[in-house]
Order: sequence, then structure tokens, then C-alpha cells
Amino acid sequence: MIALRMVAFVLGALVLQSALVRVVGDGAVDLGLVAVVSVALLHGRVAGLLAGTLAGLVQDALGGGVLGMSGLGKSVAGYLTGVLGTQFIVTQTVSRFLVFLAGTVVSRTLFVGLSVLLGLRRYDRPVLDVAVQGMGNAVIGVLLFQLIEFLPGAREWWRTVLERRRKRRFH
Repeated sequence: MIALRMVAFVLGALVLQSALVRVVGDGAVDLGLVAVVSVALLHGRVAGLLAGTLAGLVQDALGGGVLGMSGLGKSVAGYLTGVLGTQFIVTQTVSRFLVFLAGTVVSRTLFVGLSVLLGLRRYDRPVLDVAVQGMGNAVIGVLLFQLIEFLPGAREWWRTVLERRRKRRFH
């Protein structure tokens, strides 16, 4: 059941990413990578590796590029952030920000480096592109974790509100 939720989470992020590309543009954030790093932090390095492989291969297949380039970067980033998540306590906002930033730097550096090495694309400002996407992914990732942590409390709060309404209605 957890595996199905992880797959749905990653695929949902990719669908949302494809919708956002039309509005925001390409390169500001990579929601697929945010989902991969989130899965890796929540479930460990193997889950991060598998989520990265899935997200990267789906993005490569839909994007029309070389199959496996995004998959390699996202798999390595998912694995390494999963290792970081199990070796260190990553519960504070700053540490999560840094992990999302590092995951993006790893993934984008591999992607940009392979693209340039294979002569597929030339980047005018690769460091700036990686930094902008890293900051965007880190902000989105931290906000996502805030939402994930808020939801269990929100569900309990909503149940108590509904229970109070029900008691008032019947009394």
C-alpha cells in the first residue's frame, strides 16, 4: 500500500509539473525531483532510488529526450538524500531546505553535465540555472513537508469540529 501511494505521489507530481510548465515555464522548479527527495526522506534510500528511477524515466519518455538522463540524475539524488535522511536528523526547516537544495544540485549537475558531454544541449548559465531550480525546489519541498506535518493535526482538528457540531445538533 505504501508503494502505491509513493507511485501515485510521484506520478501526481509529474502531472502537476507538466501543467505548471505551460504557466510558469520550464526550469524554475522540478516537482518530480521534489517528490523523489520527499519519498527518500520519508522512506529511505531504496525508495528514493526507485522513485527517482520512475520519475526520471517517465520525464524522459514524455519529454522526448535521451531515455535515462533524467532517470540517472534523479536516482542518484533520491539514493543520496535517502542516505542523508537515515544518517542525520532532518526534521528542521533549514536541514530540509539544505537536503532539497543538495538533491537538486546533484540531479541537475548530472543532467547538465551529461547533456554537455554528449553534445545534446549547450547551457549559457548552467550554475545559475542549477541554483535557481535548487532554491525553487527547496522552498517547495520545505512547504510540502510543512503541509505533510500539518495534515494529521488538521484531520484531528476537523474531526473534533464535526463532533462538536453533531453534538450541538442532536442536543
